[in-house]
Amino acid sequence: MTTAIPFLDLETENGPLRQQILAAIGRVVDSNRFIMGPEVAAFEEEIAAQLGVPHAIAVSSGTDALLVALMALGIGSGDEVITTAFSFFATAGCIARTGARPVFVDIDPETFNIDPREVEAAIGERTRAVLPVHLFGQPCDMGALRAICDPRGIPMIEDAAQAIGASLDGDPVGALGALGCFSFFPSKNLGCFGDGGLVTTSDVALARKVRILRDHGSEPKYFHALVGGNFRLDAIQAAVLRVKTPHLEGWIDARRRNAAYYDERFARAALPRAVLAPPPLRHAGHVYNQYVIRSARRDELQNRLAELGIGTAIYYPRPLHLQECFEYLGQGSGTLPEAERACTEVLALPIFPALGPERLARVADAVLGDAHPPANQSESPRD
Repeated sequence: MTTAIPFLDLETENGPLRQQILAAIGRVVDSNRFIMGPEVAAFEEEIAAQLGVPHAIAVSSGTDALLVALMALGIGSGDEVITTAFSFFATAGCIARTGARPVFVDIDPETFNIDPREVEAAIGERTRAVLPVHLFGQPCDMGALRAICDPRGIPMIEDAAQAIGASLDGDPVGALGALGCFSFFPSKNLGCFGDGGLVTTSDVALARKVRILRDHGSEPKYFHALVGGNFRLDAIQAAVLRVKTPHLEGWIDARRRNAAYYDERFARAALPRAVLAPPPLRHAGHVYNQYVIRSARRDELQNRLAELGIGTAIYYPRPLHLQECFEYLGQGSGTLPEAERACTEVLALPIFPALGPERLARVADAVLGDAHPPANQSESPRD
């Protein structure tokens, strides 16, 4: 019997660390300090050292990391923030929640990341920030973006939710703009046991402001010069992340090895580009939170892989500018063609660290049409 291959298998990541994680949770329970406290402070110190950034502020989610970063820059009503149309909803939702106007631009069709030329063309009198996304773990062209933004005094907020541990020419993402935002959602390369996030910066004043804003804008307690929010990371999540953080580099290395295998198999197959296009590696610092191919026959391919018991996912089926809630922006169908085309062609394959040679080969064989349905399909892929 051929067993199913899940799209993501968290058991292989968390299972070996079970006792350490339970001990860490027990430590928090025994301390009775569940909000902020020494676990969060220790995690912030450890993750800052791991990432090579001066300041790391733990928050309640990747979404809240984006929101508090925008708040720290004073983004609000009447402002515009330029961002990509091809990303998870939080990227744009947080801009709208501040009262600012998201300005969506198109992507580079090969990397899926924001196109710097489109950013430059979109800058206007009300542009207060640019929010690039290091999508799927591959860093954006930050050099080109900084050449556009820095002379104009436009700060950048890096959405690095999928890119923890990634780097560009040796420099860590999260330290390439004014602020960096990370997510610890369980499916990320470093995930906790619920929601969690992180804001990074090299700016002392911004770091202090984020710390104040995450706790209702209070400093000292019960005295509020700012209106903030409840963006605190709880101590149990911090304790879990402290156990898992030392393993991050090893997990990233395994993802890169898996991606290199796929790259080699798909390149050697030399299929017509209309059938299959593997993602080009633009930066050695890619961390492959997802391995996303594109195919003009995406739905057909996904159905075939499902028949073979192979889990896949579509990131993302609809671009942000075509979401119903953003109709008021007037960026209708056809305005951002590369983002729109990507939504019809992208397919994410299993890439988790413990995939292993046999399962990697099965996935590649199936994508290339060299596999057959398993004799028993009672097991279904787990997302």
